[in-house]
Amino acid sequence: MAGDPYKELGVSRGASADEIKKAFRKLAKDLHPDKNPGDAAAEERFKRITAAFDVLGDAEKRAKYDAGQIDADGREQYAGFGGAGGGGFSGFDFGKGARSGGGGPGGRASFEDLDLDSIFGQFGARGRGGFGGGAGFGKGADVRAVLEISLEDSISGAVRRIQFSDGRTLDVTIPKGATDGQTIRLKGQGSAGRTEAGDALIELKIAPHPLYRVEGGDLTMDLPVSVPDAVLGGKVRVPTPEGEVVMTLPAGSNSGKVLRLKGRGAMAKGKRGDLLAKLVVTLPDAPDDALTKFAEDWRTKRPYTPGR
Repeated sequence: MAGDPYKELGVSRGASADEIKKAFRKLAKDLHPDKNPGDAAAEERFKRITAAFDVLGDAEKRAKYDAGQIDADGREQYAGFGGAGGGGFSGFDFGKGARSGGGGPGGRASFEDLDLDSIFGQFGARGRGGFGGGAGFGKGADVRAVLEISLEDSISGAVRRIQFSDGRTLDVTIPKGATDGQTIRLKGQGSAGRTEAGDALIELKIAPHPLYRVEGGDLTMDLPVSVPDAVLGGKVRVPTPEGEVVMTLPAGSNSGKVLRLKGRGAMAKGKRGDLLAKLVVTLPDAPDDALTKFAEDWRTKRPYTPGR
C-alpha cells in the first residue's frame, strides 16, 4: 500500500497544482531507474512517487483523497471496510497517462500538462517507456515482418529488400550463417513515435531448396552418375551452395554410395555441416544399341541378383 501521497512528494496539503508537478518532476529525475541501475530502493521509491502523483495530479482524485473517499492507492473507501474495492497501483504506463490498476472515475493524473521529455529525455527507451516494457510514452510501436530467403543467402549472406504493409520498402542485410526463424532487429525502422520510432523485427524464413534437403547442419542431395563412371570411376561435378566442385568417383561405385564434402553444408548452432551426395546410377535418356547388346550378353553370361 502506498504511503501518504503528500509525504511521498514532500509537499504540504495546501500545495498548489504547480507545486505538486514541480515536486514530482524533480523526484522523477533523481529517482528514475535508468539513473540508478541496480538500486532496488530507488526503483521502489520511484514507483511510490508515481503513485502519489497519480492521486494528487488529478484534481478530482485529490479532492476525494482529502475527503477520505479514496486511499493513497486510489481505491474507494467504504465505512467499516478499510479500503475495499481492490485494484491498487500496479505500475504506470506513461504512454497512456493512467494507472494500470483500478481506481474510481476520473482516474487520470494530469501527466499531459507535464513536459515528460524534459524528465525522461536523458534516459533510454526504457526511461520513456515506463515499467512493463511497452511501447511507452514517446517511442513508436515495433513492426514485424517475415522475409523469405534462399538457402544460399542464409549461408553466404546477402542484402534483400522487404516491403511493409504500409508500402515502405527496406533493404535488409542477411548475415552469414543466418538460420531459419532468426529475427533481425532494425532500430528505428518501426512506427513513428513522439520522441523516437519503434523497431522493425524481421523474421527470416529459409525457402525449401529444389536440390538440397536440410538435415540438421548437413545438406543431402541425389547425385546422378553415368554407368561408365560408376563402373570405371572418374571425375564428377558436384553442385554446392557456393558453386560446382570436382570430386573423384571410385571405380565400382553403386547407387546409394555417399560422397561427403566437409564444411559445405548448412549452418546449425554456429557451425557449418557437411554436404552428402548420394549416388544414383543413371541410364542415358535415349536408347543405346551398344549398351543394350552389352546388357543382353551380360545377363546371359554373368547373371546376378542385386542385394544378394
